[in-house]
Amino acid sequence: MITPFTLAIPQADLDDLKARLARVRWANELSGVGTDYGVPLSPIKRLVKYWQEGYDWRIWEAKLNAYPQFTTTIDGQNIYFLHIRSREEGALPLLLTHGWPSSVVDYLDLIGPLTDPRSHGGEAAQAFHLVIPSLPGFGFSGPTHAVGWDRYRVARAWAELMHRLGYERYGLHGNDWGSIVSPEVGRCDPEHVVGVHVTQIFSEASGDPAEMEALSEEEKQQWQAIQWWEKNKGVYNLAQSTVPQTLAHALADSPVGQLAWNYQIYGDDESDDYILTNVMIYWLTNTAASSARFYYENAHAKHVPTEPTTIPLGLSKFANDYPAIRPFAERDHKNIVFWRIYDRGNHFATQTAPNLLINDIRAFFAQVRQG
Repeated sequence: MITPFTLAIPQADLDDLKARLARVRWANELSGVGTDYGVPLSPIKRLVKYWQEGYDWRIWEAKLNAYPQFTTTIDGQNIYFLHIRSREEGALPLLLTHGWPSSVVDYLDLIGPLTDPRSHGGEAAQAFHLVIPSLPGFGFSGPTHAVGWDRYRVARAWAELMHRLGYERYGLHGNDWGSIVSPEVGRCDPEHVVGVHVTQIFSEASGDPAEMEALSEEEKQQWQAIQWWEKNKGVYNLAQSTVPQTLAHALADSPVGQLAWNYQIYGDDESDDYILTNVMIYWLTNTAASSARFYYENAHAKHVPTEPTTIPLGLSKFANDYPAIRPFAERDHKNIVFWRIYDRGNHFATQTAPNLLINDIRAFFAQVRQG
């Protein structure tokens, strides 16, 4: 069963948030250390001030409610999703998956160009029907109530969702966790997936010394950058992969704590409204714990496939994002047919390089949809 859904956060929940923000107790910090110790006070104080005095959740609630939203139960789990059909005949169904600490809000600005390309500088043949779900345990698809919701289980749920919607042939796009889940949908539903486009390929070294020796100097530098990031900036990954529940007690009780924890991934290129709306979705649904558990489930996943994926795969890698080491990627994915590297944008390309991303989604699926 698929049930229409309208977002309507109780005013009492918004009032409670305001009261908590008014009682914030700021952390102390050392002077002159910048971001060496983590997220500093200054951006959090600025965002909290705007949260209290300028930000309006109801505006964003209305933006979401402007599109058809639904819920359904798959494998015992509530799944929330937007479903926007194009008016163009022959539009290709496309499922878009977000990551952490993001939400379906990532894709709101892509809905018009992808479903109605003729009104946004494109052609009718570039149209898509869009399905935009929240990951299980994230936002309005949360919380999860059972163990085992790793990327493979999500992939099976996404395949079932597209089947339930009546789509025989479809594509996928993903960012962050969406870049990990989407190829797995192609693996588990190859008869129906025409191609997968992602903004990262998270392939790492296998441990074979010969593999490392064969890398170019540039690729070796990219591998060093990955190792530096994991050691110096990847604490959220380690914490959420090992002790998500310990962390969640703090985040579930403090909106400022939730903001600071999520903010570590953002930068100066995303708008305050975008950041706060994503934080609001985690806060209002109390999904700090279940979204963090997704990391744990993936770190402890069982029955991990060892064979490479074979569905056509395309990458659009943006500046200052996870390095794309092609030999590693081609080891894990045997059918990479589209590979573009950009010197602008960032991890949140829907916000910082939307036109490049839209054009690449169009170009990739034009290449594979007739296969």
